[in-house]
Amino acid sequence: MDSEAYSTELSRQHKAFSPSRVWAIAGNTFTQLVRMKVFYFLLIFSALIIGANLLFLSFTFEQELKILKDVSFGAMSLFASIFAIVGTALLIPKDMEDRTLYTILTKPVPRFEYLLGKLMGILLLIGVSILLMSLLFFTVLYIRQHGILAEKIASLPRHASETDIESFRESIFSRGLQPELLLGVIAVFLKAAVAAGVALFVSTFASSTLFTIIVSLVVYFIGHAQSLALDYYFTQGELHSAGQRFLAGLVGVVFPNFQLFNVTDGLTAGEVIPASLMARLVGLTAFYLTIYSLVSWMVFAKKEL
Repeated sequence: MDSEAYSTELSRQHKAFSPSRVWAIAGNTFTQLVRMKVFYFLLIFSALIIGANLLFLSFTFEQELKILKDVSFGAMSLFASIFAIVGTALLIPKDMEDRTLYTILTKPVPRFEYLLGKLMGILLLIGVSILLMSLLFFTVLYIRQHGILAEKIASLPRHASETDIESFRESIFSRGLQPELLLGVIAVFLKAAVAAGVALFVSTFASSTLFTIIVSLVVYFIGHAQSLALDYYFTQGELHSAGQRFLAGLVGVVFPNFQLFNVTDGLTAGEVIPASLMARLVGLTAFYLTIYSLVSWMVFAKKEL
């Protein structure tokens, strides 16, 4: 092979998509965010969960366990989404400040691989943080449901039968720690993943980290409100023309409908979440991450560095 052919082949190999390069960037991103002590927010989450567990005074055990699950899922969803947005917003500006970005892109590493690695890194960290929060949540819920059971047994008359005790046990445990709660944890992760995709896209053209955070939060809040607005207009018949309906549909595509991911309300109320809904949420998350990754790459590929 002559030198010109060798150079052409080497260039082709460099430009080819490499999962190992993507994973290396993802691992570096994970380590970078851990070093920024982003897990400190878990202390706040812990305080909220433990505080919620100690504030029950005159509730029935059904209300107590439901409130504990509501507070836990609400805090988990809020922290995961904010963490996804803020953590993603810090990535590209931090790499530019440290000049790490220029070193990576001169390897050469394609810009799409760089963005995909960054996204995978933040998703990995989101997954770890949600895992830690859910373990804490499940531990507190497990301890509390057994505490309630012990209190109920202690309040029973001495002649209470094993049937009565077993009835209390089934009633309490059916409202406590159940495998179905894992679906809520998955939904929280999927929602945070979409928020990270939005922040990644905004960061490719943003002028500062603060701008990325503000715009991403605006999109996040619009994504929660747009479904309510569209439902109202469709119900009231306000959207008459095809153009108005097309515009409404376009808004629904551009701004992710984060309200769809709020399945935890049903779970805490004891509702059964169908597998078809979870499959829809997974597909919707994959769709948005694909779209935002491709659009981010198109913008970032033209960006002057």
